[in-house]
Amino acid sequence: MKNKLILGIATLLLFSVNAQTSKNKKPNIIYILADDLGIGDLSVYNENSKIHTPHLDNLAAEGMRFTDAHTSSSVCTPTRYGILTGRYNWRTPLKQFVTWGTSPMLIKDDRFTVADLLQQNGYKTANIGKWHMGLNWTLKDSSQELEYYSGVKDKYPMEQLDYSKPLKKGALDLGFDYSYLLAASLNMPPFVYLENDKVVMEPTGISEQKRNENKYAYWIKGPVSKDFVHEEVLPVFVDKTVSYIKENAKDEKPYFIYLPLPAPHNPILPIAPWKGKSKINPYADFVLMIDDLMGNIFKAIKESGEEDNTIVIFTSDNGCAANANYGVLKAKGHNPSYIYSGNKGSYLEGGHRVPFIVKWPSKIKANSISDATICTTDFMATCADIVNYNLKDNAAEDSYSMMPLLLQEKGYEREATIHHSKEGVFAIRKGDWKLIIDANKGLTAVGKPDKKSKDLPELILYNLRTDVGEHVNLADKNPEKVKELKELLIKQINDGRSTPGKVQKNDEIDFPWKQAAFALK
Repeated sequence: MKNKLILGIATLLLFSVNAQTSKNKKPNIIYILADDLGIGDLSVYNENSKIHTPHLDNLAAEGMRFTDAHTSSSVCTPTRYGILTGRYNWRTPLKQFVTWGTSPMLIKDDRFTVADLLQQNGYKTANIGKWHMGLNWTLKDSSQELEYYSGVKDKYPMEQLDYSKPLKKGALDLGFDYSYLLAASLNMPPFVYLENDKVVMEPTGISEQKRNENKYAYWIKGPVSKDFVHEEVLPVFVDKTVSYIKENAKDEKPYFIYLPLPAPHNPILPIAPWKGKSKINPYADFVLMIDDLMGNIFKAIKESGEEDNTIVIFTSDNGCAANANYGVLKAKGHNPSYIYSGNKGSYLEGGHRVPFIVKWPSKIKANSISDATICTTDFMATCADIVNYNLKDNAAEDSYSMMPLLLQEKGYEREATIHHSKEGVFAIRKGDWKLIIDANKGLTAVGKPDKKSKDLPELILYNLRTDVGEHVNLADKNPEKVKELKELLIKQINDGRSTPGKVQKNDEIDFPWKQAAFALK
């Protein structure tokens, strides 16, 4: 009897200590970034959606759904840079398009990342999924090595990659304790996994997918390892994430997982039991597959015992891509861009307005909605707020803390949001108004303005409150608003920041900044 009593007291004390530790522990943070998922692809955002996403809908029901969330660019790499650095990508040499699987690192050595921030404040940090921000590969010929990305032509020669040696620079150099990566998009070689900046299995063959019966399952010819099967990459990343959650659930240190998914980006590769499930097209099947796999992650969080103190963010890196077979989707009554114009790559809303859901049971009121205009660059300042860290002037220059919004308090300070298209076209949003600057002028591959057509006016002004579909140009009727937004855009570009603080330099590049990055006359 005495032994049972002692055992009971010991168990109670242990439970009390564990409960207190959990209570005082900083929240775990899981940031899930879908690839080319439209805002209208989640049924919680689209009352007319033909794709039912119960797991992600439930995430919104248990957390906060943002209706006016935007990526910092309408394509992959730039948005990823903004999430990890809290800084707009066009302040770097990346003025248009994306990096490649063999591009050198975009993030410089002295750039403070959100992984650095959390690692230095007691977090275990993990990056699992599609990287797509450049990696410094070890080469067979060291004379061809590149220090960092300086333009769209920067690529290591594929045949010179030495897969037997660790990367010269990778995720572990940017604040991550653990990484399990795909170098770029699932359609870009080399097709190998990298764990902790080392190739897991060296490629021994060449992979080339031809456009057969599923022309949306296409990738570029390139080296492939035996453990790399395109159809299995998404499940592999999800399984790695679930394992990481289980392994670190009861650790005294909180964890941060950055999970950039490789889907539903092309190649669109749904597998059984999802293949054909939507009865729409492979893209819709792929979205169903993502939703179910997210359910596996959410289940792991619940079973970890730390659900109340775990922040889950789910969003997308840009809008849905046209190669998702838009024609079939729309013919079946489904619009991935919902009520918005444009899609991936565009400065129009459908290119960069994305689903954005945050769940944090101990802090965020369930089934809440925020209509505030936010940007994916805001993640870093939010994390700084969570750990009570004061960001320096040369860090997170375009990041505003979302904590006031999450707690439904006043204090969110974002004045305006700068949008950026695939081709380098700028737009600025403030309140209901959005100004697009010279949509005819994208940037060429060498960063110089390129006049494409004369179909569009140089200044396009929309009022999104009255014209969310962006159909009526009000620039001529509102010259003062055009002047206000243009001057604000120029100021935020030239200041090297959009947040309060000391003026910072934009990265030095080989061509004139104002001419290439902001072709205003």
